[in-house]
Amino acid sequence: MTSIKDKAQGVQSALSAQDIKGLASDTENIYKTLVVISRRARQLGNNLKHELTGKLEEFAVTAEAIEEVTENKEQIEISKYYERLPNPALIALKEYKDGDLVYEERGHEPDEADQELE
Repeated sequence: MTSIKDKAQGVQSALSAQDIKGLASDTENIYKTLVVISRRARQLGNNLKHELTGKLEEFAVTAEAIEEVTENKEQIEISKYYERLPNPALIALKEYKDGDLVYEERGHEPDEADQELE
């Protein structure tokens, strides 16, 4: 399994204009495409958050008094590294454009509101 850090390699941290028709070519609907990309971005963001939290917990001090705050250079470097990573939405967009995302369309099951319209 490829880590998020590996996926972030080569992703520009600045957003650029995209070809909407090209993005929507797989799903034939730009809104479906955006849903796929945004859901993946949410997954990536949550994974990054859990990973960073796990690494920073190693430095947690369980002290009763908060009077003394110590700076840990290693902790600062880890935080800076994660801050420099590209936005999860940009990583998800690259994955989508590279064909690395696998998604499944679910059939629409009519609910009561849809049945009333018929």
